[in-house]
Amino acid sequence: MEISKTTIGIAAGVAGTLFLGYCIYFDHKRRKDPDFKKKLREICSSENILFWVEQVVEIQMGEALISSGDIENGVEHLANAVIVCGQPAQLLQVLQQTLPSQVFTMLINRMRQYGNQSADSDRAKLQDMNDDLE
Repeated sequence: MEISKTTIGIAAGVAGTLFLGYCIYFDHKRRKDPDFKKKLREICSSENILFWVEQVVEIQMGEALISSGDIENGVEHLANAVIVCGQPAQLLQVLQQTLPSQVFTMLINRMRQYGNQSADSDRAKLQDMNDDLE
């Protein structure tokens, strides 16, 4: 039985799609983990190379998603890159020069959301400690 080029192409396409879906699923699962950034900072504080690699990966993924039209997820990755960056102001300057103004505005808004979420989390932890002390 001979396998045609069309069959091989379809099989390769299906395999590629499944692999891409697998990657997207686990990336989404990883990013939604509330302790991910905290764990990343703990690991990276002692191993700067991992810190740098994570930043590069996040920037590359963000740029790829934005160029493919998935602006929101792209901005999410760029925001992650800024968070793990040792010099966030410099990275933001570069992004401001390279991103369309609307996308950069979305990035700044996402960074503000991260700040608010972090502040809310800190307030909740303080309240829990106060409750425990009482």
